[in-house]
Amino acid sequence: MEGGIELSGREEKGLEGTGLILPINRHGNLKSASSDQNYMELLQNIKSSKSPAVIKYGASWCQVCSQILPKFCQFSNDFPKLSFIYADIDECPETTQQIRYTPTFHFFRDGEKVDEMIGTGEERLHDRLWLHS
Repeated sequence: MEGGIELSGREEKGLEGTGLILPINRHGNLKSASSDQNYMELLQNIKSSKSPAVIKYGASWCQVCSQILPKFCQFSNDFPKLSFIYADIDECPETTQQIRYTPTFHFFRDGEKVDEMIGTGEERLHDRLWLHS
């Protein structure tokens, strides 16, 4: 228990808390939301900057999420003009209540959500990222 919140045996949050070996982000365009407040700040940045962005909603216990996450991180290097955000639904429980399936991807343009992709598929994800970049 840390500050009244049990971390399920893991101390790190966000991308570091997944326990996966992930590609290094070379452009500084990949961030992870580690709390509801942090998620709201990142979302506000997307809306105010009006730059294209994608948010991946997942969970550390979701095997499908774990399979696509390394590719999501790799794509952040391939699409440097897009902002990439990873949000774990267990770390941001209040702000991600609308997410029913993991993984879910939300795409933003000019500060507005313009597209959603549910599920996985590297080629599907690549095509959506290309479309929205």
